[in-house]
Amino acid sequence: MTKKVFTVDEIKRKLEQYCIYQDRCHKEVEQKMREFNLISEAREMILLSLMQDNFLNEERFAKSFARGKFRIKHWGKQRIIRELKFRDISAYNIKTALKEIDEQEYLNSIYRITENRNEVISEPNQYKRKKKLIDFLMRKGFESELIYKVVNEVIS
Repeated sequence: MTKKVFTVDEIKRKLEQYCIYQDRCHKEVEQKMREFNLISEAREMILLSLMQDNFLNEERFAKSFARGKFRIKHWGKQRIIRELKFRDISAYNIKTALKEIDEQEYLNSIYRITENRNEVISEPNQYKRKKKLIDFLMRKGFESELIYKVVNEVIS
């Protein structure tokens, strides 16, 4: 089975569509470009073109990623930071992205998650229930000081 060969312009259009569908980071676009086996000059030209035409914008990606993961998946800041670092997002853009999360909404979210999860955990022993709750919130990526404060308020 032969692999279809694309021109640089066709690949560029495909990558533009890829970026239009959803905000992407450089790492995702570069990974997608590897599938086309391009020479490095063509990769650089396409990447530069995507950035100039605003199809690829790391700051916009980081902001929408942070908003989405917080509002939809209810992730904490630590998990969002870890995932953004994994995608090679700069420290500046990570800091900017975290400003998208409202502090009051963040606190309300951890309280709501803690109360909901506390009702689901069927553990009669209070200390084991606290441990399960703390472990769950840690996996969600909330800060440990905040977790202990909230869990101690909810389970007393």
